[in-house]
Amino acid sequence: MATLTAVRALPSASPRRRELADFLRSRRERLTPEQVGLPPGRRRRTPGLRREEVAQRASVGISWYTWLEQGRDISVSAQVLDAVARALCLDPSERAHLFTLAGAVDPVPRAFRFEVPDSVRAIMERLDPFPASVQNLRFDLLAYNRTFGNLLCDLDALPPSDRNCMWLAFTNPDWRAAMVERRATLELMVANFRNAGSAHFDEPQWGSMVDRLRGASDEFCEIWDRYDVAAQVKPLKVFRNRFVGELRFASERMWLQPEYGVRMTVFTPADPETAARLTELRAVIDAASPTRAETAEPSPDRAAESRATAHRAASDRAPRAGTAAADRRADAPSPQAGMAAADRRVDTPSPQAGTAAADR
Repeated sequence: MATLTAVRALPSASPRRRELADFLRSRRERLTPEQVGLPPGRRRRTPGLRREEVAQRASVGISWYTWLEQGRDISVSAQVLDAVARALCLDPSERAHLFTLAGAVDPVPRAFRFEVPDSVRAIMERLDPFPASVQNLRFDLLAYNRTFGNLLCDLDALPPSDRNCMWLAFTNPDWRAAMVERRATLELMVANFRNAGSAHFDEPQWGSMVDRLRGASDEFCEIWDRYDVAAQVKPLKVFRNRFVGELRFASERMWLQPEYGVRMTVFTPADPETAARLTELRAVIDAASPTRAETAEPSPDRAAESRATAHRAASDRAPRAGTAAADRRADAPSPQAGMAAADRRVDTPSPQAGTAAADR
C-alpha cells in the first residue's frame, strides 16, 4: 500500500479540487477492463473501470480513492498520485494536468524534447543577416541561422552536446573573447539559470549540466555558489566579432513553448554601424564557406531565385556573344568580296604600270 505522505491539502470547496475529482472520474470511465488486463466480470451499469479496480491497481485504499473522486478535503501525496496516474494509463499531458490540479510536484517528470518546426527555421533564414536562434531554459541552442552561427564562434564546428550558451560562455575561448562585458554577463546568466531551473532541478538534464560546468570551470563554481537568482535580460547586447569588430544589438524574444522556456531570440542592430558591419559579416561568411553554400540544398524560393539569376546572366551573355560574332562577320571579308577585291587588283593598274604605259 502506498504511503500517504502529505504534500498539500486543498479545500473541498476549491474549484481545483472539484476539477480534480471530475478529471479522475472522466479518465476512469474511458478505460475498459480489457485495456488494463482485467476480466470483464459481471454486467456493468456504468462505463469504464470501477473505483475499487482503480484503487487496487494503484495499491491505495478504496475509501481514500472514493473520497478523492468525490472532491473531499484529503491530503494528496506525490507518490500516490504517481500510482493513480499509472493505474489510469494517463499520457504525459494528462499526468502533468493531474499533478497541477493536486498541487504536487511530479517525482518522475516527463522527458522534454522540442523539435524546431520548419516554419521557424524558415523565419530565421529570412531574418539573416540579423542573428537569430532558438533556445530553451537550459540555454541549449536548438537551432540558429548562419549569422548567429558565426557571431561569437563557429557553432557548426562544435558537437551538438557543446552547443549550449552557458557551457560556451564558461569554456569556449572564442565565445568568451566575444563577450565585451564578460563578468557581468556571466553573473546574470548563472542567476537566470538558477531561477529558471527551480522547477526542473529534479530532471537529469539540469543536474548533469550543473555537474559538467562544475567540473570544467572554477569561475562557474564561484558564481554558482553565491545562490543569486534573477529573471531579467540585458536590454543591450554587445559582442566583439572576430571578423568585423564590435556589434551592438537589441534583443527580442518570441516564445514558442513557454513551459520549458523555448523561445526564438532575434538580435536587431542598435546603431547604423552595427547594421553595416552585419552586412560585412554576412559577406565574410559567404566568402569563407563556398563549399557549404554549394552543397547545401537550396530552399524552393532560393532555387527559383538562382534559376532566374542564371537565366538573366545567360540572356546578358547571349547578346554580347551575338554582337561579337556579328562584328567578326563584318570584319571578315566574304568569299565574293575577296574575289571582287582580287578582280579590282587585277583590273586596276599600279602606279608603276601607269608610268610604264606613259613611257610607251
